Order: sequence, then C-alpha cells, then structure tokens
Amino acid sequence: MYSFENDYSEGACSQVLKALVDTNYEQVTGYGLDKYCIKASELIKKELKNNDVDIHFIPGGTPCNTLAISLLKPYEAVIACETGHINIHETGSVEAIGHKILTAPTKYGKIKPEQIEEIVLKHPDEHMVKPKMVFISNPTELGTIYSKQELTDISEMCKKHNLYLYLDGARLGSALVAETNDLSLPDICELTDIFYIGGTKNGALYGEAFVIKNEELKPNFRYLMKQKLSMMAKSRVMGVEFIALFTDGLYYKLAKQANFCAQALKLVLKHYGIEMYVESFTNQLFVIMEDKLLRKIKQEYIVSDWAKYDDTHTVVRFVCSWNCKKNNIKEFYNFLKKL
Repeated sequence: MYSFENDYSEGACSQVLKALVDTNYEQVTGYGLDKYCIKASELIKKELKNNDVDIHFIPGGTPCNTLAISLLKPYEAVIACETGHINIHETGSVEAIGHKILTAPTKYGKIKPEQIEEIVLKHPDEHMVKPKMVFISNPTELGTIYSKQELTDISEMCKKHNLYLYLDGARLGSALVAETNDLSLPDICELTDIFYIGGTKNGALYGEAFVIKNEELKPNFRYLMKQKLSMMAKSRVMGVEFIALFTDGLYYKLAKQANFCAQALKLVLKHYGIEMYVESFTNQLFVIMEDKLLRKIKQEYIVSDWAKYDDTHTVVRFVCSWNCKKNNIKEFYNFLKKL
C-alpha cells in the first residue's frame, strides 16, 4: 500500500545518507559544538542573510515548540489558532510545562492581527494570564501559507503589544517553494523573533534548525535545551544533514518535488469531481470525500481522516513527501479510473 499519510514515512534522501556515511567514522565533539553543526549554522546564516542569529539543532518539531514556549515566564501565555499544532497535536505539551494557550477560531488555519489584539485586550491585568507570544505555522495545519503582507501585519501587531512572534517551520520548505508564495527565508527571519527550519519532513532522518533572532531570548538557551531533553550528544548527525540540505539548493529541490506531486494529485482528484476542503498549494491536500469512495481508496492507499464533513462525507488529508514520484500519482489516477 502506498502512503499519502505523511511526509516522514521514508528515511532520508540519498544525499543526506551519503553525507552521513562519508563522515560516520570521524571523531568530533558532541552536543552541537562539533564542526558540522558549526558549518551548518554558517550555511543557514548565509541563506538567512543574517549573521546575528543563534542557531541550535533540535531533534523534532514538538521539542522546538516546547522550547520556544518555555522561554516565557510562568504566568505568560501563547496565542494560537484553534487548529494550531500546539493546540491539537502535541498531547498537551504546552500545558504540561505550565503555559496556557489562548486560541482564536480560523477557517483556513491563519490567525489575523485583529484576533491577536482582541485576545490581548481581553487579558488586561494580573488576574489573568498575560499574552506574550504568538504561535503560527507556515504552512498551516491546513496547508495554507502566509503572504509577506500577512506576516508583516502580524509582526507589527506583535510589536505593538510587546509580543514575541514564533513560527513553526516543520514544513517551511513546502511553503517557500509554493507557487503562490512571496516570502523568503530572510523575510521570515526579519519578521519573527524565533522560528525553525524543518528537516524531518523534508529529506532528513530527523532534526530541525531552530533560529533565535531576538537578543532577549538568546542567553542560556543551551541550559533550557539540556533541561528539556533536547540536547543530543550526537548532534553532529543534524549538522551533517543540514550541510547537505543547504548545499546546491537541495532543501528547496526536495520541497519542490513534494509540492509538484501534491499539485498533480490535486488535478487528479478534481478531475474526478472531488472537492477541495481548502485550497492548498503546498504538499498537503484536504479534500471532501464520499465515505463509500474513501473506504475503497483505503483498500489500496494510506490516507488520514481529518474530520467528519457530514453524514456521508469525510475531510481527508493527502500528503506527498519529498520522495513522491510522478509515477505514484499516475498509479493513483489509474486506480480512481477503475473505480
């Protein structure tokens, strides 16, 4: 059965594996202080066009989110969409470290500046938690992306109310190469206080590059990493991976492959009259599918039920990975044709 369930079913791309094999027997120091992590940081800073950021290599997305929000004081809270990853898919990890999530309803997974301000104004004094951070992801949980103007407006609202802006970049590569995107990595670095560049879902075995721009948040972060179980002895693995990913544009090439297959898959689904739940130009598709058809598809393919749409339809998520091929989409087209 071919899986459209997620974009981390496979191991790693061949370039990353080769780099790991080529450096495997070298002896280097640990905990992110090795020459590979240092070189990877230099490459990423060059891509960001900013040498004044701190870069740390973290094993996964949930640790990144937990670490970012751990920078808040105990009485401070984070603002997010109702569909935000920290609110629905991280097993209460934010609440477990003692912070409240203040949510805003959204139709397409994107929070608006006026929603941020409304939440801030509803928490005016010490009898409530104090909003201090805004959490967004790009792409969102629904595969939509923020435009440069939207991110600029959110950034300005955060500055107005003295809030940190944190961007979850688990699938950031997919957003950056989407055909409707007008944001660059330097833009994101300029407009946020913290963000991360996802490797796990874009060709790496595991690992994310966590970027801190705000000077207030830089001191003692390695203490927090160690305490929160996110400082890997063999951080070299992530350093080697990110050197490969940011050499010769590989990071973008892998994301383009995932997006290309997803958009081809969208054409196939639309051809057979399957309606999109939300219009996405990234590697995630959300479609409204008749339950009878869905049961037949699940006999041959792995997909994710997202939500019930009505009594006879389900919102289904299809995800294409960096390793998805045109032939996989062609086979799915032929499968639907038989049905």
